[in-house]
Amino acid sequence: MADFFQNGVITTMQNLKDRSAEELDADIETYAQKRKVALLLPALYSEFERPAMYKIIDELKHVQCLETIVLSLDQANKQQFLEVKKIMSVLPQEVKIVWNHGERIQSLYDELLKEGFPLNIPGKGRVVWVALGYILASGRHYAIALHDCDIVNYSRGLVERLIYPIVHRGLNFEFSKGFYARFTDKLYGRVNRLFYCPLVQALHILTGSNHFLKYLGSFRYALSGEFAIIRDLARGIRISPNWGLEVSLLSEVYHNSSTNRICEVEVMETYEHKHNPLSIDKPTEGLVRMATDIAKTLFRILSHDGVVMSEAFFRTLISTYFQEARNAIEAYNGLSIFNSLKYDRHEEIRALDAFIKAINIARDEFIDNPVGIRLISAWERIDSGLPLFSNKLSEYVEMDNE
Repeated sequence: MADFFQNGVITTMQNLKDRSAEELDADIETYAQKRKVALLLPALYSEFERPAMYKIIDELKHVQCLETIVLSLDQANKQQFLEVKKIMSVLPQEVKIVWNHGERIQSLYDELLKEGFPLNIPGKGRVVWVALGYILASGRHYAIALHDCDIVNYSRGLVERLIYPIVHRGLNFEFSKGFYARFTDKLYGRVNRLFYCPLVQALHILTGSNHFLKYLGSFRYALSGEFAIIRDLARGIRISPNWGLEVSLLSEVYHNSSTNRICEVEVMETYEHKHNPLSIDKPTEGLVRMATDIAKTLFRILSHDGVVMSEAFFRTLISTYFQEARNAIEAYNGLSIFNSLKYDRHEEIRALDAFIKAINIARDEFIDNPVGIRLISAWERIDSGLPLFSNKLSEYVEMDNE
């Protein structure tokens, strides 16, 4: 059984009682009649070549509280798009597919680029952004949930627990973030355990009493890809096009909402998905690239708040991060021994070399370009500058789905 300790500035929803998916679904349905829910699934075509996607589809067949499922499909040609349409047609909910590589959606990206909006970087951020815009354009949904499509041990309870605090009328949350443990016979989640958490703690030590860093440190799994958000908040959220998506999203929510309306939800006991490689010799790939983008995002957010980061600051940050990360390794070594899990302390320490390299790369790129890659504009700005654009997006998606 999970603990019920509340030790941060947000509310943590632990799974104290193992409520069945059927019970959760029935409870949500009483509110979802007026607070309709859409599920956004960002996916590459390659996800449909793996078993995890079909497990997710089978589970979603039984989630009655979802009105609409929007799959934002990337890197798919026309034949692959039509194949995915057929696969997704087995779901009982309303299903729409945003075909990102189709001519119509590509023409919309071109239109926005001509207007000066930063839509030139393909990736998860862009496919999430455009599908979010499609959902918001209809105005029918009170809440939008999102999760990835590579979850090997997926169960329907994930999405039901994720949206529960958002749609329940007895609660007052605007944003929920999923958390879980990542382990099998050993611990996973190295970027979160050995990079993100020690780095946030090190930044907190160096900057003193920083409420934003305290907020980030309140999340048990800040880098999870699962969240739910109400429509009104989603309209004002900008999206990062790179690996900094999760951290920048938490920043956007922080600046557009209140911490007492933000929660983290235990959506499943353990979480298993595909694992990215960690190689210090390939800084532009895998987990090192991810860590670099996360660090740059943190540096830029803090600079927006007036934190001055000098050469001496970064030298001290490396030293402080290393100490915090070594402390974390000792803690996870003890946790692994206690639970009879495999733990290679030597490999964990070696990982710190890769993460320190990521911090140094992030520092150099931040100094060269403090503003960095622009976040994709919030949909309320698109609607303000191009009032007919959302209607055109809706029309093009409908035409692709005919």
